[in-house]
Amino acid sequence: MADENKEDDRVEPIAEELAPESEDVGSEEEDAAAAALVRYDPLQRYLTEIRRYPLLSREQEHTLAVRYQETQDVDAAYRLVTANLRLVVMIARKYQFAFRNFLDLIQEGNMGLMEAVKNFDPYRGIRFPSYAVWWIRAYVIRYVMNNWRMVKLGTTQAQRKLFFNLQKEKERLEREGFVAGPKLLAQRLDVKESEVIEMQQRLAARDLSVDTPIEEGEPGTILDTLAGKDGTTEDKFGDAESREKISRKIREFGATLSGKDKVIFDSRLMADEPLTLQDIGNQYGISRERVRQIEERIKKKLKAYLLEEVKDLEDAVVDIIQ
Repeated sequence: MADENKEDDRVEPIAEELAPESEDVGSEEEDAAAAALVRYDPLQRYLTEIRRYPLLSREQEHTLAVRYQETQDVDAAYRLVTANLRLVVMIARKYQFAFRNFLDLIQEGNMGLMEAVKNFDPYRGIRFPSYAVWWIRAYVIRYVMNNWRMVKLGTTQAQRKLFFNLQKEKERLEREGFVAGPKLLAQRLDVKESEVIEMQQRLAARDLSVDTPIEEGEPGTILDTLAGKDGTTEDKFGDAESREKISRKIREFGATLSGKDKVIFDSRLMADEPLTLQDIGNQYGISRERVRQIEERIKKKLKAYLLEEVKDLEDAVVDIIQ
């Protein structure tokens, strides 16, 4: 009986709030109409929503990561992802200047976060956010590069560096009172001056359809002035010669390797159907992360070797070894 009285005590105030006096009905309807006109902000709604998810301690992260790795527990993956959604927002915000739709960047970063959950090794001794940040950033950068323009802008390592840092460095120099010319920008960004000039021109230019008339009222279009996709005989010969030269140098580099380095080089970098990191790790009794580290070290050595041996094909080498 006492419980029933307590229940009545709780219900009565709510009932009074839900049953306003008749003279207040009109004003409440006006307030509701005014509220309906308030602009809906999906970004703020999303940021408010993700704050509901608690952060995880190191022990909780480890427990959940082990559970997911061993049992593919979806609930464990869900908790790892939701607890790090704020990390995605923080990383995506750094690239907001390069892309108008911030929510699109966040969405792509969330894809990277989920990929990080799939690949995270809880026995490596590092916290999950420290690992996930690389996957998140990679997905965001790839999305920005693929969607900045219809024509892709940063296709080499130097161009990607310029794409993201040029405007920020220019603003920094201007705040310090310097004239942000191409030469100074090149020095600060450690790239060639010609690359700075080229990127400035490409960023300033707008996309133009190849069907645009060359002159108003004339039948010809820009497409008519472009070279055929097959190229000239000289171009074909030059490309084939360059590829052969680089291939020969890569084979020469491979001949200098031995042991695990040789196996990883042949079965990962040169094979048509590369072995997985796990397959090689099982072969030598080491983790797949250790195999990945050895592979990265081999790539760096190969890149340095090629840049020294084929200096006239520097751009091609950078494109090949990413």
